[in-house]
Amino acid sequence: MENKPKEKNKKQVPLRLSASLWNDLAQWAEDDFRSINGQIEYLLTECVKHRKKKQKDDSEE
Repeated sequence: MENKPKEKNKKQVPLRLSASLWNDLAQWAEDDFRSINGQIEYLLTECVKHRKKKQKDDSEE
């Protein structure tokens, strides 16, 4: 497996969240020892991986 260097050129995205979602993410991030930004990035990365895997599995059927 190829070992990719971490992305150094990150894009900024303005994001509006409800107060309740922000609070839930803040608590989750704290539980996982991440910043809120890090938690959002982690969750989005996991969702993209899951989607790619699902698309690959669907195309093999």
